[in-house]
Amino acid sequence: MNVLMIGAECTPFFKTGGLADVLGSLPSELRSQGADVRIVLPKYANMDGAWKLQLTQIKELNVQLGWRNQYAGIEYIEYEGIPVYFIDNEYYFKRSNLYGYEDEAERFVFFNRAVMEMIKELDWKPEILHCHDWQSGLIPVFLHTHYKNVEKFRGIKTVFTIHNLMYQGTFPQSVLHDLMDLDEGMMTEEGMEFFGGINFMKGALNYADFITTVSETYANEIQTPYYGENLDGVLRKYSEKFTGIVNGINDKDYNPMKDDTLAFPYRSSLKKKQQNKMWLQEQLGLPVQKSIPMIGIVSRLVEQKGLDLIGRVIDELLYHEDVQIVLLGTGEYQYEQMLQWVQERHMQKMSANITFSEPLSRQIYAASDFFLMPSRFEPCGIGQLIALRYLAVPIVRETGGLKDTVIPFSEKTGEGNGFTFANYNAHDMLFTIRRALHIYHDADYWKKLIKNTVKSQFSWRHSANQYMDYYQSMVE
Repeated sequence: MNVLMIGAECTPFFKTGGLADVLGSLPSELRSQGADVRIVLPKYANMDGAWKLQLTQIKELNVQLGWRNQYAGIEYIEYEGIPVYFIDNEYYFKRSNLYGYEDEAERFVFFNRAVMEMIKELDWKPEILHCHDWQSGLIPVFLHTHYKNVEKFRGIKTVFTIHNLMYQGTFPQSVLHDLMDLDEGMMTEEGMEFFGGINFMKGALNYADFITTVSETYANEIQTPYYGENLDGVLRKYSEKFTGIVNGINDKDYNPMKDDTLAFPYRSSLKKKQQNKMWLQEQLGLPVQKSIPMIGIVSRLVEQKGLDLIGRVIDELLYHEDVQIVLLGTGEYQYEQMLQWVQERHMQKMSANITFSEPLSRQIYAASDFFLMPSRFEPCGIGQLIALRYLAVPIVRETGGLKDTVIPFSEKTGEGNGFTFANYNAHDMLFTIRRALHIYHDADYWKKLIKNTVKSQFSWRHSANQYMDYYQSMVE
């Protein structure tokens, strides 16, 4: 099985979100199951110099964008046995950020066309083109338009994965002709038309052979108007070729026993986990006390992640409960300021770290007794999976992948690996946190809960099996 993964970011090269973790982990598991998996990415300027030194240029291509004839260099590296190709063009990708520019449409039309031209030239033919999010959404479109009569592409199938439906790649209609060499025939429900403009993701949904998203619950949610971001009708139309496959994590990378960022590596020892808590308390200037429950939050500080709920009740929680909260993240100014003000009012109970640090994030997972993730919506979520791996009990809202991976703890049966609430309501969240704190102080219940958490590990193995089954069904 030859599979080419196409996306806009991938660890360890470039990362802004969970997409990078998927492309950085899933290919290795697919490879262990016998697939020849390769990855292609844009070559952004902020690639670490150590990686740049290892790149080899293997091709130089010309890419047609309307009247423009643009250069594309194809560079190559092998990372942990996975061939990775980079599309090089300094005009489009030599910039300080990965995304957020006025010519975003042109940048990613170029990337998609360059990928197709690269495939034509490679001495290797993929059977599956697995496209991730809108930045690679034109691949299925081009396969059925410009490249439909090219011999190299005969029999190739496409999979399109939605990582977050909120971001779709919507642009003016003029992009069709000016950049894509397509005509007004695409301005239909079966093409790319979207409220008078065009939508890269809609094009992918209409032309891909199979569609996935990153959890079963999210797949159901986005077929409804509330979560569907105006594409729910398209998704319902293709429900027979659409499924949810929950993400995993790289359990070798996220391993508290071998994590060199931790003061006290551990496997399942609560004693060593408490030592990590006391170490972090000292580092952050909080009172050093092993028995006080610590709630960790590692998050982008945006509305989607439930920051409005946290802001509504955090003072009440800190005034009335014996608890510490340690937060790490950056995002919208209003939330950054709110959390810093909370810290000023509760210096002995709150540490708000408005930055991002990979080592500190892991230290928070290792130190925390609980991990709070009250998202308004969450396609899959990686935070709760890492938390489970580090034995920080998740407290989450029942949405998307959070609902699929966190099972509410039951005192009656002793089953469950976390705490959940259904309504997007601040006091429902506060009630759930207080219930979690009550369980923490009951030694018998807490031991059962931690035992369940130890067993709740989400590696990529099961998810990769599902992908392989769908790949196989498409090429048979």
